[in-house]
Amino acid sequence: MVLGVTGGIATGKSNVAGMFRALGAVVVSADELAREVVVPGAAALPKLVERFGESILLGDGTLNRKALAEIIFADPEARVALNAIMHPAIADLAEQRLWELSRGQGLVVYEAPLLFEAGAEGRVDAVLVVTADEQQQVRRLMARDEIGELAARARIAAQMPLAEKVRRADYVIDNSGTLLQAEAQVRELFGRLQSHSPNPDPVP
Repeated sequence: MVLGVTGGIATGKSNVAGMFRALGAVVVSADELAREVVVPGAAALPKLVERFGESILLGDGTLNRKALAEIIFADPEARVALNAIMHPAIADLAEQRLWELSRGQGLVVYEAPLLFEAGAEGRVDAVLVVTADEQQQVRRLMARDEIGELAARARIAAQMPLAEKVRRADYVIDNSGTLLQAEAQVRELFGRLQSHSPNPDPVP
């Protein structure tokens, strides 16, 4: 079974995916795939430079992610252009990896922050949305990216509303509390998925 894990920015998706990994699941990260498709020599990097300019490169020719993030979060059209380049490249690599892994036994977790935005839910058997209250998102994002509150809120607002992702989810884990509380929810869901229930009910 392939479980897609998504959610809002800074809701703790990677932590939840790591908890599944600790329980024995194989984890494929869309963010890691995104890094692979923009390394020097990969097809997506020259397309990004053509669209956004040489300023998105570091001195060694690798992608300056911070510079690119500043461009796309300030300009909705730039974000659309970025997605048009990145999503197909990530999709091809993701489909290859997930196909290879799903041929084995056990749970495969596909951690994809933009699963719905990329129309990638068809690659997975079920979708788990990781949520957190907005104040938690803001605090975590400010600490993680070393940005101010206004910038953090702008990045949250730039994404699909979390409520819409929850509406489309098969399962939901609330990561507003402690790690222990999140781990308990993950263990409970992992057990349910191991039973291969054909018609999952959302986790409250």
